[in-house]
Amino acid sequence: MVTADLVKKAVAWRRHLHSIPELAYEEHETSAFVAGLLVEFGLSVETGYAGTGVVGSLKKGVSERAIGLRADMDALPILERAEIAYRSTKPGRMHACGHDGHMAMLLAAAAMAHSLDFDGTVRFIFQPAEENEGGGRRMVEEGLFRKLPVDMVFGLHNWPQLPVGAFVAGDGPIMAAFSTFDIEITGKGAHGAMPHEGVDPIVAGCAVVSALQSVVSRNVSPLDTAVLSVTQIHAGDAYNVIPDRIVIRGTGRWFSEEAGDSLETRLRKIARDVAQAHDCLCEVRYQRRYPATVNDAAAASRARAAAGYAGLVVQPSLPSMASEDFAFMLGAAPGAYGWLGSAKEDENPGLHSPHFDFNDAVIENGVRYWTGLIDTCLARPTAGA
Repeated sequence: MVTADLVKKAVAWRRHLHSIPELAYEEHETSAFVAGLLVEFGLSVETGYAGTGVVGSLKKGVSERAIGLRADMDALPILERAEIAYRSTKPGRMHACGHDGHMAMLLAAAAMAHSLDFDGTVRFIFQPAEENEGGGRRMVEEGLFRKLPVDMVFGLHNWPQLPVGAFVAGDGPIMAAFSTFDIEITGKGAHGAMPHEGVDPIVAGCAVVSALQSVVSRNVSPLDTAVLSVTQIHAGDAYNVIPDRIVIRGTGRWFSEEAGDSLETRLRKIARDVAQAHDCLCEVRYQRRYPATVNDAAAASRARAAAGYAGLVVQPSLPSMASEDFAFMLGAAPGAYGWLGSAKEDENPGLHSPHFDFNDAVIENGVRYWTGLIDTCLARPTAGA
């Protein structure tokens, strides 16, 4: 049973963690706080995965079964605007995605672990660098599941678009793959009053941006899903000078590998050919960052069962075009990623907003979900079974 005293402690942990946000691979204070509590709870603790990662393990009974429960630790490079007593003490950094709440819920589940009646091993995984930098990939590459094997691994994210008490963990893709791109177009600078003496990369860049709008609409099947967004354009410094270069940046999202291949192939060709038509040179740097987050059907079923066991309302939902590096853990072990409803009644700033603050009212729901997974996935065999 999740006690009121434990929830109160978890809220305090969450608010402390909120006040000390750290960016990817810099989570030293956060990591030390997490590791210290796990040791206090009597777990076996290993540190150093992906630099600042922490894993606490607890084995009970004789079964060789094991499950992993993962929370992310990093913050975002955002200046906090929320007027709260525990606001960020580090200017330009804040927990704008709820990772502070994710850690608090998993810490509370770890605090309860000794009192649970299960047969097997639970690994409480605290992962750095989820936001863009692939901490999950590094943990896997550094042998996380070779050294600390699991039969299934589970992740959880608060979801402000869902009401408190709701839970989603569908079979198959739940979060999209994503890429980043940089398109550098070089022309010849000139005086703004004499454009004929130069080669204008801005005109070429604008043409590239317009042409890229056809990539999804004319190259990806209408029955598939993909997004290609230009999010940055950088060029020039003066009103009366045509610069010699422009840099265009953005992101792609997709589920199927076919769509992902199409995005990259068409973006490269369109950027190069349109720039060339304007007598400009073009260099494209394209990185595929995260694969799609794909839930194993059996593990997703376990997640939904645990949510129901915890008293949450399981809902169907379409996948999100946002991305998650928990995908790398799901590539190494079967598992499932779930969304925990966290909408606030009075205000509802979205994830990554400078006004975002994790909804403490869902902490008990998250703890009950995690302990529900332990109870159901590692249940002791019944007599005569």
